[in-house]
Amino acid sequence: MIIYNVTITVEDDIKEDWLSWMKKEHIPEVIECGGFIKAQIKKVITKSNSENTFAIAYTCSNMKDLHHYQINCANNLQKKHIDRYGDKAVAFRTIMEIIEDF
Repeated sequence: MIIYNVTITVEDDIKEDWLSWMKKEHIPEVIECGGFIKAQIKKVITKSNSENTFAIAYTCSNMKDLHHYQINCANNLQKKHIDRYGDKAVAFRTIMEIIEDF
């Protein structure tokens, strides 16, 4: 299994709109693109809890499915996010492979 993780720090003044948009529009669009089995929204916990940092974990079966998303959908969907929130929501992405569940 592959986890495509998008970590986003969101400014406080857009947090509620951003979360709503992610749940109702963006994440469903990513899933509809095909290849992903599920998605989870997680809040990153810090000592100060002052930052609004979230991790969206998209799960797919293999790199081929992730590659399909990256080629066919990623640029358009990332542009929508940037057009809507600009630098008020800054993202970085990591790809992880699940080796074993315990």
